[in-house]
Amino acid sequence: MTKTQFEPVLDPRGTQKRHVIELAPRPSLETLRKGPVLFYDNTKLGFCNYMEVFRRIKENLVGNGITNFVDVRETVRGKDTQDLKGLAGKLASYGPVAAVLALGDMGTSPATAILAIALEESGVPTLYITAPPGTELVKAVAFYRAGRLCTSSIDMYQGSSVEEIRNTVDQQIGGILEALTLPPDRIGERAAVGFDLDAAPPAEDGFLKEVHGITLDPTDLLQPAAGIEEITDLFNELHLGDGFPVVPPTMTRLERMTAYCPWALDKILAEEIGPSGRDITVRDVAVAAVMAGCKPKAMPILVAAFAAMADKRYNFLQSVTTSHPGGNLVLVSGPLAREIGLHGQAGCLGPGFPANATIGRAVNLVIINACRSVPGFSDLACISSQAELTYCFGEDPTITPWQTINAERYEESTTTVYVLKAEPPHDIIDFLSMTAGDLLDGLVDCATTLGSNNAFMPGPLVFVMTRDHAWLLNRDGWDKERIREHIHTHAFHQVPMLRGRGLVPVRPASFAQRHPMPVTRSPRDVEIVVAGGRGGHSAVILPWALHSEAVVLPVLLPDGRVARDMDEFARR
Repeated sequence: MTKTQFEPVLDPRGTQKRHVIELAPRPSLETLRKGPVLFYDNTKLGFCNYMEVFRRIKENLVGNGITNFVDVRETVRGKDTQDLKGLAGKLASYGPVAAVLALGDMGTSPATAILAIALEESGVPTLYITAPPGTELVKAVAFYRAGRLCTSSIDMYQGSSVEEIRNTVDQQIGGILEALTLPPDRIGERAAVGFDLDAAPPAEDGFLKEVHGITLDPTDLLQPAAGIEEITDLFNELHLGDGFPVVPPTMTRLERMTAYCPWALDKILAEEIGPSGRDITVRDVAVAAVMAGCKPKAMPILVAAFAAMADKRYNFLQSVTTSHPGGNLVLVSGPLAREIGLHGQAGCLGPGFPANATIGRAVNLVIINACRSVPGFSDLACISSQAELTYCFGEDPTITPWQTINAERYEESTTTVYVLKAEPPHDIIDFLSMTAGDLLDGLVDCATTLGSNNAFMPGPLVFVMTRDHAWLLNRDGWDKERIREHIHTHAFHQVPMLRGRGLVPVRPASFAQRHPMPVTRSPRDVEIVVAGGRGGHSAVILPWALHSEAVVLPVLLPDGRVARDMDEFARR
């Protein structure tokens, strides 16, 4: 075997600043009895029997003479890191001697962990109550962002009885009291975080040291792409990537990838995203683009996509670790989509089209590698889906009877990127309808189910229509606006069918008395795109919709001008 000296390989995690917070001094038991002790409910205790967690903790505290409580209930959903730090300041203003936060079971886990960290840093001794599978994700957030945090995991699920929850709390009450009262020489041990990923931080020079240990048989050196299997195995071992073979990101390849990237590599595209809490930079995106197999002209599209996802309306912070199986749909409309080969005709959401596959893949590689939202470790997705591997296509103006997204929002010469956190496409089959009305019945029926998020959280959705279906609708006098009005009016659920199932609804206040309950808030929530080949298989893409909007942005040059062709991005 021969040790092979490759060109140094870049670490796609970038560099990580492992910040270790100073834990707030814990009060004595006597001070704790004087209070007040803050109990913060992030709204996840308000269903099933979960509220029993706080009830039983308080009963145990009362038994220890602690009776002065302050209760606050406010969601963390839709809040970015700065919002959460502001909320920590608000909670600290109540003057608590300690705080107990709950619940970290699913999607709110990272945001509440950030809140708990901010409370500790503001001087409030804090305990965070978690539950599987959120417990492991909280450990990840604390590991990367704080180094330590006091948590207690209550092993329960939606079917847990009151008695089961009470018994579990009783078993942990000693540890709960310790988290609130241990002296400085012992609280560090109680707050230690056990997390089984990235134990050693990435090297400060930005290169992957482990590559130096790869050895090859001399005959392998004669093979094209010598070492690619070994490097892919190493990346998989380190959980750097999506499980598919990768193009090793070297400085040479990074330089080539930035040929159409006139932005500084350290330019921040999104702030403090994911468990790692790292800013996403242009460099992170370019490294992921190399790994995914992108061509250099993909970079302006990727930069625009991350600018769109960084828009506060997208709720990027929470979308990267949600238990929902959706991916980040990237839909590109306009002349630049065609210039770089983004496909919008037959098979556009499947294999075989390199620009579609690699651009979508690069988006998700950034989330895994830079944000460290790693499946099985620090990503809550219960079963996930192929949409978290790649989810990208282009809109083809040659096959639609209507305006494309870019022309509707801006003008035909402006290229836009539309992003939506959403499920994989759901097939809508109809080879027999002869009228628009009959076809629309099928479209409406597929717009939601009781198992879809939009049954409980109205929001945007995308209809991807084949040209045959679009032609039929257009022939009968249906334009986009009329179709949107129809779907918004007729896609709904009867209210009794929604009660006590699914998830806690998040709806506009004006929907409180609606019956039946719409799945969109207005016709503008309905996006219509003509794509694919000939035939009767259209699709609907249903949203995550949890404080998350579709965002459409133009593809711009660094000086803010609209780009008309890719050569404008070429580095001079």
